[in-house]
Amino acid sequence: MSEPVSLLMLQFLSWISSRHRTYDEAMEAWHSTCPRQTIWEDAFIEGFVQVENGGTADECKVILSARGKAILDEHSNHKRHAT
Repeated sequence: MSEPVSLLMLQFLSWISSRHRTYDEAMEAWHSTCPRQTIWEDAFIEGFVQVENGGTADECKVILSARGKAILDEHSNHKRHAT
């Protein structure tokens, strides 16, 4: 069984999926220099998000990968069945 996904990661994935996000926008909103707050980097390492090249950083889009979508779907299904 895989490790559970943190609530902060779920919030980040939900934020990404809520509308189109540019790389610059995501970096501004979620970048952290705190070594304990690595949600942005963790999402890439885990393969939950990916960047679609748009030429420049303000044109690149950050999107959920298939794995990221599956994590959100799994959490949504679990949440529905728990109520």
